[in-house]
Amino acid sequence: MPDPALVTALAEALAPGGVRSVFQPIVELDTGRVVAHEALARGPQGPLERPDQLFAAARVAGRLAELDGACRVAAFDGAVRHGVLAPLALFVNVEPEVLDTAPLDELLAIADSAPGRLRVVLEITERAIAARPAELLRTVARVRELGWGIALDDVGAEPMSLAFMPLLRPDVVKLDLRLVQERPGPAIAQIMNAVNAYAEATGAAVLAEGIEDGRHLAMARALGATLGQGWLFGRPTDTPSTDRPAGALPAPAHEAPVGASDSPFACLPEGTRLRRAPKTLLIELSKQLEREAMRLGETCVVAAAFQEARHFTPSTTQRYRDLVERTGFVCALGEGLPVEPLPGLRGADLAPADPVRGEWDVVVLAPHFSVALLARDLGTTGPDLERQFEYALTYDRDVAVRAARSLLGRVAPGAPGSAPDPASRPALPAATAATAAAAGLLGGDALARRALDATPSGVCLVDVRLPDQPLVYVNAAFERLAGLPREELLGRNCRFLQGPDTDAAAVARIRDAVAAGAECREVLLNVRGPERYPWFNELHLSPVTDESGAVVQYIGVQVDVTERVEAERALQRERDRSHSYLAQIEELAVTDPLTGLPTAAHLRQQVETALWNARATGDAVALIVVVVQGHAQLECEHGPAAAEAAMRATAERLRSRLRRGDLVARWTRDSFAVVLSGLASATSEEETERVLDQLTGAVAGPVVVEDLPVVLSVSTGAARFPADADDLAGLLAAAEHAAGRTAAR
Repeated sequence: MPDPALVTALAEALAPGGVRSVFQPIVELDTGRVVAHEALARGPQGPLERPDQLFAAARVAGRLAELDGACRVAAFDGAVRHGVLAPLALFVNVEPEVLDTAPLDELLAIADSAPGRLRVVLEITERAIAARPAELLRTVARVRELGWGIALDDVGAEPMSLAFMPLLRPDVVKLDLRLVQERPGPAIAQIMNAVNAYAEATGAAVLAEGIEDGRHLAMARALGATLGQGWLFGRPTDTPSTDRPAGALPAPAHEAPVGASDSPFACLPEGTRLRRAPKTLLIELSKQLEREAMRLGETCVVAAAFQEARHFTPSTTQRYRDLVERTGFVCALGEGLPVEPLPGLRGADLAPADPVRGEWDVVVLAPHFSVALLARDLGTTGPDLERQFEYALTYDRDVAVRAARSLLGRVAPGAPGSAPDPASRPALPAATAATAAAAGLLGGDALARRALDATPSGVCLVDVRLPDQPLVYVNAAFERLAGLPREELLGRNCRFLQGPDTDAAAVARIRDAVAAGAECREVLLNVRGPERYPWFNELHLSPVTDESGAVVQYIGVQVDVTERVEAERALQRERDRSHSYLAQIEELAVTDPLTGLPTAAHLRQQVETALWNARATGDAVALIVVVVQGHAQLECEHGPAAAEAAMRATAERLRSRLRRGDLVARWTRDSFAVVLSGLASATSEEETERVLDQLTGAVAGPVVVEDLPVVLSVSTGAARFPADADDLAGLLAAAEHAAGRTAAR
């Protein structure tokens, strides 16, 4: 049963006037002027005065939205009462779970009635980004309509916030306090590289939190911050400080973002050149963009639309499982797709009438990279892989951002459950709550306690009725695995045992299972002891119910499987090495060992692809055959080594005269074939003749064989698609016939 004292305290907090705001100044670093105040919530005196305790209790009681609205009302009332009005700005927070139900219209009425009006900046934490992207984008649009600003909070705490910056377009980027308080390293450099690039491009202000002394201030300036907040400038107080000169928050240089378009394809600017291609080409282009996304890593957002769930094949599932593991956020849309097509992948079911249902879209966004493949189904019939689309592949960042907003605006909330609060301590006094809960569960059964303490696996109990779901019992093995005594474990949420490299998707699955009262099993990267030594934990969580069937605790059993995981990873590295060797073998299978050129079989595949692309784009393709005359005689007179040296020299001369995208291959024992792709139809004949003359002149010169110059004669012939033939067999016949005429002359 809930603690009666907590129930009473929460009721007092939610009563009119129960929540109050304290204000902390935000200053301009160059001038020291106060340009804004952040409103921070406080509960009534008692067990829920601290905000982490207050919000944890409201979350458990299912009254989070009610508390969130009360906090904003208190912030606005306090700001008006204490004169925090324009040109000063007021920073207020919104909880991620209540983004779509936040009563912003009611708050607008408060702002309208305030003298001099309030200049509000709404702070959104990165916890809201992955949890509710559609609601987040709608909230941002509504806030912009009110004339308020947006601040992205705790940037740098997780890489995902960097990925979402171009989508949210915040006016203020608030750096997580660890950036100014910790020693600089590669992670901080990556964060600042992205943040400064965004600020330079948009005019957004960079605000550093946690500035407590001169050293922190110097680091904030070095990181590019123009605004600062922290105890050096003033602690939160009931009355905003007035001992500093006042200023105004700089207005951003960029315009407010437009809302999501009807569809990503509709984001293309008028006059965009569209190409026509079958679905098979779109699949290959999509795979290439996915590879780019995995190269970009955790700061990357991937959004894709596949028309129907049946197009999300097992092969696609494997690729997107890799994307989920390596990138910051991935979503997939299609008719019939579930909310979570696979763990960690956000899904959306498209209605048959949704314009996105008729598109094939893939968008990749990162701080320094953007690309969008936007295609529209032309409704052609025939085999599925040959269905025709018109498409554009664009690297225009504005188009990619609008297309991504359009897709994310359709992504529904994830499974129930809230992201953890930053505080690692529970809402109740830790020792009292943990001891009481453990005593209630285990009672006075000393034998049961001794049995659990003798168990070699780590065992813990978590009470889900208490705010922040703290540990209430740990056995001796759990203490050894955590590297901490139970006095430092009880009363804390076990998330503090996770490190920055812990799989966020696995944590989310655990959170969702607990929210649903379900059993779960995961392998997590945990940290041990004060030194934070990493180890792999195989965790099994099972719900414990009371007499009524309600889940009241979770029992967790954990085992150190570090050796097993490392062995599995070593095995995977060996498999990857084997795959690399196989790839080399496959490469050798399509490469002529004498000249290093592609083989005839490989050339056939490449010509088919070039012809296929040419049919889609209206370009021309040329095939040139180069036959070396006298090869057999040279071998007879000087031996096989001399003949091979002559062929190697000829191959190198041919290769040196071609463009980067052209292909030359060993066709037969004494001939070569050259493919010129992407030729303009109007000039293809002249271009082919020019290259033909260059190749003939290049290979006709003397070749040094056994220190003696040997002159080889060649015969050449060319054929063009579509002028001379429309397939490979026809082009070969025409080119070889032309080469024969050359030899006869």
